[in-house]
Amino acid sequence: MKVDTTGSRSIRVLELLEVLTEIDRPVSAVDIEAASGLPKATIDRLCNLLQEEGYLRKNVSGRGYVPGERFLRLALKSLSNQESRSERHAILETLAHTIGETCNIAIPSATSMQYLDRVESKWPLRIQLPPGSNVPLHCTASGKLFLASMTKARRERLIPKLNLEQKSENSITNPDMLMAEIDAIEVSGIGTDNEEFITGMVAIAVPIKGHDGRLLATLATHGPIARMTFEQALGHVDILRQASQELVASIAE
Repeated sequence: MKVDTTGSRSIRVLELLEVLTEIDRPVSAVDIEAASGLPKATIDRLCNLLQEEGYLRKNVSGRGYVPGERFLRLALKSLSNQESRSERHAILETLAHTIGETCNIAIPSATSMQYLDRVESKWPLRIQLPPGSNVPLHCTASGKLFLASMTKARRERLIPKLNLEQKSENSITNPDMLMAEIDAIEVSGIGTDNEEFITGMVAIAVPIKGHDGRLLATLATHGPIARMTFEQALGHVDILRQASQELVASIAE
């Protein structure tokens, strides 16, 4: 995408952010220059401004830019306008009623996943994690699915830098073992959590993809093993994928 180099700084800022969303990895000043045609001095100035304001941040390696917290909050609000939120929540409610367990939609947020929407099960035994809550990447179904959506080279750089905290006895805290697990999830397209985040709880997740095939968010269900075994959770993959397609259609309208 070539930007209008004669436009105002506000337009240049918006177009620079657009470049950021079009490249499926942390972007460098060289990437932005190639995509936009802007002079390097202008790119450096705009990137510094956006960093100061919280719209950009350096990735964990320090070699590229990724969306900052303010950019992610802006995206979150755009997905949460009243009309689309109502339709999205209705789809989620139907899914949770059909499965009989809590269902949620999560989006990537730096080195965690953030709940965008959530419908709790009717059972008294459940985890209270309201929309806006953040959960780790390495031990949740949604987080592992997000890692699997990255290029192999990108996740090989990221995983050794994550805090692989032992959340439960089943948490994978060895980077090589986690890498192998994520490789398998990339093939299956199903994120899994077999008591890795919380002892006694299992979860599975499927991607919500844009028309370009990139992961926008994840759709997941979880429940206690007293009501839903890991194998039973895997049995809900088809209905989750169907709901994911409905969610994609609702976003596109």
